[in-house]
Amino acid sequence: MKRIVVQRAAPKDAYDIDDLLRTCFAQPAEAMLVKQLAMDGDLVLALIARDEASDAIAGLVALSKMHVAIGGDPAPAVALAPLAVMPDYRRSGVAAALVTAAIEQMRDAGALLMFVLGEPGYYGRFGFSSESAEGFDSPYAGPYFMALELQGGLPCGPRGLADHAPAFAALAETDP
Repeated sequence: MKRIVVQRAAPKDAYDIDDLLRTCFAQPAEAMLVKQLAMDGDLVLALIARDEASDAIAGLVALSKMHVAIGGDPAPAVALAPLAVMPDYRRSGVAAALVTAAIEQMRDAGALLMFVLGEPGYYGRFGFSSESAEGFDSPYAGPYFMALELQGGLPCGPRGLADHAPAFAALAETDP
């Protein structure tokens, strides 16, 4: 069994991260998204899973700033995207380790919400639900737009915006 360590990505990992994203996704849009998030200052956290034996990067999860409002007040929130795992490491727990570490770090940092656009059957195991995202004004609203309450509850008041960082708009334009 491969031993994987999850750690914060460092600037020296940029080339390997780009290679991972270009390998894992059919189009280069996700690789460009992560670069743009970093250049815009919207990348909150990038975690990599590294194979201890080979020092290869096995996976990545990125978290970016979101503009979210509850009751008219800003609420600290992040978007989880992208999540990518190299083909040789899939179905080995790498993605789960990355998501779990991201949740723990954002909970410790004081974020109230983490949003994801993904498969409910997968992300539901971490506590994400479409019900937690209901009522937020987002172009991604629907059954695949989910949120996780990180601090055990949300402030009172109507839910308002749930805007992703501007780099996501460019990603949406490149989708076929």
